[in-house]
Amino acid sequence: MAKKKILNPDWPRAGRAGFAMGTQIGDTVYVAGQVAQDPDGNVVGEGDMTAQSRSVFANIEAVLKQAGATMDDVVKITTYVTDMDKYADFDAVRREVFPKAEMASATVACTRMVKPECLVEVETIAVIGSGS
Repeated sequence: MAKKKILNPDWPRAGRAGFAMGTQIGDTVYVAGQVAQDPDGNVVGEGDMTAQSRSVFANIEAVLKQAGATMDDVVKITTYVTDMDKYADFDAVRREVFPKAEMASATVACTRMVKPECLVEVETIAVIGSGS
């Protein structure tokens, strides 16, 4: 049976989080919900869904890199959005990040994040080597 590997980029906030930024079991990578935070935990792009979405996907990419995975290996994302009126801004960034749309996706409207300034959070599942 494959052992669990903890994935934490070299971010100061990773050590304070109380959970792993990601875990890997065999070739499957589970990325914890990422919000728009810099490595120190400061919110990026307050009030700006586009800027926050870019930050979220950059954070996901950094966690995947720890496992040797890429964004092409993503098979599923679950997105939480606090303001569905700004969803189109998130969707535009998602389409840039995943131009082939080769992953399953779900979006959930929620009232707020752990940090109230955050507008979007994305959980990710990837399978190493599955992408193009």
